[in-house]
Amino acid sequence: MKKIVVLTGAGMSAESGIRTFREMGGLWEEYDVMEVASPQAWENNPELVLRFYNERRKKLFEAEPNQGHQGLVELEKYFDVQIITQNVDDLHERAGSKSVLHLHGELKKARSTANPNLIYELDHWELKLGDTCEKGSQLRPHIVWFGEAVHAIHDAALICETADVFVVIGTSLNVYPAAGLVDYAPNGIPIFLIDPNDVYSSNNRLTVIKEKAGTGVQKLITILKNEYL
Repeated sequence: MKKIVVLTGAGMSAESGIRTFREMGGLWEEYDVMEVASPQAWENNPELVLRFYNERRKKLFEAEPNQGHQGLVELEKYFDVQIITQNVDDLHERAGSKSVLHLHGELKKARSTANPNLIYELDHWELKLGDTCEKGSQLRPHIVWFGEAVHAIHDAALICETADVFVVIGTSLNVYPAAGLVDYAPNGIPIFLIDPNDVYSSNNRLTVIKEKAGTGVQKLITILKNEYL
């Protein structure tokens, strides 16, 4: 069975109503996102940071997987599909995808500020000051903030090395370190990019499907079935 490795970004979830930082213009209310999504922001104003992520989490609890997420699940009928996502939502999992690696954390989880290995599932959207781990330390969003290390990038690179086909959906290939994952794909394998925007790449193996995630994934399924089944 062919191995399909899929790297997804913000455009994957846009049709589910999850706003991207680009759509927000880099701002939330009157704040630059760096003021609510960095370790310094947490140190300066944890209540503001919690409010920002509570708002995003509330939207996520109301959101549903879109046709793109569901299409990737359909691909699992024919291929070994591994998803690497830059997104912090759980829409891939809720659609039914079996193998998902989150590069930047997960919005529906919180972790201890004292011990990052203490991670908790949230069954509600609100995380408040005073919510603590079992050791008594404040909980923070389980998110990789600007300026923090992307610890999962090594595992992601190893996965990319096993790909027979590499697919990029809803990300510009300009945001590192995630954009560098395409360089780990084996030489000679096909690479597909699904994005409605003009994306520049010097990669001559790249086939662009200029569509939103929903329709783009359906076109991808047709191409892959015709090529490999």
